[in-house]
Amino acid sequence: MPPLSTKYDVAVIGGGHNGLVAASYLAQAGLSVLVLERNAKLGGATRSALAFEGLDARLSVYSYLVSLFPKKITQELGLDLQLKARKTASYTPSLERGEFSELLLRNDLPQGNEEAFLSLTGSSADYDGYLELQAMQRNLASVVWPSLLSPLVGKREMRERLDEEGRSAWQALIEEPLGRVIEEKLSSDLVRGLLFTDAKIGVSTYPYDPDLLQNRCFLYHVIGRGTGEWRVPEGGMGTLVRELIRVARKTGKVSFATGATVNSVHPCRKLSSLVFEAEGEEVKVDARYVLCNASGKELDRIMGKPERSVSADEGAAFKVNMLLKRLPRLRFGACSPEQAFAGTFHLNEGYDQMQLSYESSQSGEMPEKPPGEIYCHTLTDPSILSSELQAKGFHTLTLFGLDMPYRLFEQDNETTRKTALQRYLFGINQYLDEPIEECLADDADGQPCIEAMSAFDLEKKIHLPRGNIFHGDLSWPFAENDQEVGQWGVETEYPNLFLCGSSAKRGGAVSGIPGHNAAMKILQDSMDAKG
Repeated sequence: MPPLSTKYDVAVIGGGHNGLVAASYLAQAGLSVLVLERNAKLGGATRSALAFEGLDARLSVYSYLVSLFPKKITQELGLDLQLKARKTASYTPSLERGEFSELLLRNDLPQGNEEAFLSLTGSSADYDGYLELQAMQRNLASVVWPSLLSPLVGKREMRERLDEEGRSAWQALIEEPLGRVIEEKLSSDLVRGLLFTDAKIGVSTYPYDPDLLQNRCFLYHVIGRGTGEWRVPEGGMGTLVRELIRVARKTGKVSFATGATVNSVHPCRKLSSLVFEAEGEEVKVDARYVLCNASGKELDRIMGKPERSVSADEGAAFKVNMLLKRLPRLRFGACSPEQAFAGTFHLNEGYDQMQLSYESSQSGEMPEKPPGEIYCHTLTDPSILSSELQAKGFHTLTLFGLDMPYRLFEQDNETTRKTALQRYLFGINQYLDEPIEECLADDADGQPCIEAMSAFDLEKKIHLPRGNIFHGDLSWPFAENDQEVGQWGVETEYPNLFLCGSSAKRGGAVSGIPGHNAAMKILQDSMDAKG
């Protein structure tokens, strides 16, 4: 551990991308910052890693794509972050009762998308409904997206920023269960499922969930960049972390301590103290402000509070990383593997099928046909592979599984994870002319290059509470009571302790938004204190 001062302007608990965003902003404003990270490396869920022994392939291990990271943060911090568009938006195949169908949606040739809908459904009705839903999403994005880096406004005020058409979209996507508008606008089960998957990423929910968790999850997945487009970070997700570390170090105002577990925080209006353990040594430092980039559950532990119950907020994601020696051939349809795998390849994500998988998972049974989606980073950005692996035709493949709640893995994670992986591989193989297992590369020990992680593993590896990739239920992007109006969404009950990660309002996903907002809160408070 490098030598540390005994006093800092700001101490940041957690060295994930949000903590690094906050640290960079504050350091550029002249404040001294200490970043404490429990793991051996910085980055949290935004790390890249050489996942397979002996092979020079730097995979984005936990999070894969970027939509919600504002260009404003990139420009203000001076980050060299390139986000590349995918040629394919999505590929959705179906094999029901021996009948095959498919829907390929292109980003590079959108004029062909109407024909793809006609081929699938036989009419233009679902294509028209799809366009109407996209227009509704853009309407909401026009007011929600620009507001995320500013203090919170009330629900009514945000709604009143919309025109009449926008308020109709607000009613359908904010006030009413999402299933209603999807079923009203679309008739194809496949197309309904394609739209609803954005409402289920990482959470357990269904179309008519009265809590509207599905609406909140959907909203954050369709407003990014104002368009909802998800892009590939050039060089992998670790590029973002490396750039943030570079910017922070350049200021000369940021110190890092990895392998540092914070044991307690004692907040005070003028000066707070933190006690952490690193390299077997207990260290105490003081700070004017403390930022928590860890979960609410972790904050309770640090503050000495009884552990809160988070059973309702359990994660439901299942992640699989693969390195292939070649892309597999497809069994059916007119699409090439390069087209199908470049975008989001949907597996068992029909609307009715996802209702069944949700019901199974909530009853304590693993879905027989678990939904999931896969994509190939290297078809858009081969730079994460060495030139040698590129020349050999290697590719990465990542799978994000749905409806795999933490509860399924608590008793026997090892066995249950293997079962889940086999079901996902079966889901892929039904559309392939050769098993995906035959396309896997072998590592230096002769083992196939595939790793799977359940929600239970995500809790163990990167401290996500019960594997929840959002730390808890997603919040609405507006103030939900009068007290929140004008706040940054990072405030806690303590005057100088703020949230700067996914537990903050408007947190979740790779966005940097709560990190930015926490930094702005501190800078605002510092200015107010100076009068």
